[in-house]
Amino acid sequence: MSNLEKAKDILNNSEYTCVLCSDSETITSSKRGVAPLLEWYEQSMTLSEFSAADKVVGKGAAFLYILLNIGELHANVISIHALETLRQHNVKATYSVLADAIRNRDNTGFCPIETAVMDISEPVSALKAIKEKLEMMKK
Repeated sequence: MSNLEKAKDILNNSEYTCVLCSDSETITSSKRGVAPLLEWYEQSMTLSEFSAADKVVGKGAAFLYILLNIGELHANVISIHALETLRQHNVKATYSVLADAIRNRDNTGFCPIETAVMDISEPVSALKAIKEKLEMMKK
């Protein structure tokens, strides 16, 4: 079983929102949104040896996976914008459902993180926009 298949299997048979697998290690999170990705990025984790499986990937999460150097990714749901971003940065991505955009948690509009990075094409600029949006949302 490949690392990607292992990550997908764990994701789909657990309560985790995100699963990363390498040959020797599995990292999981039950946190929602981009929280686990930001946490791993701020811990300076390099995940180039890992494959990831995630429940929902919007463009903001795509940028964070790029910054984390993830090797390949499967999303149960991915936005068109996230898929295009991953492909532009040479990240192999598969998915179960391709959405026009990611909705917010209340299903009253679009994901605020994806909206914040919609017109951004560079990962470091996206990271700054994500952090600014999260700060605004806390207030």
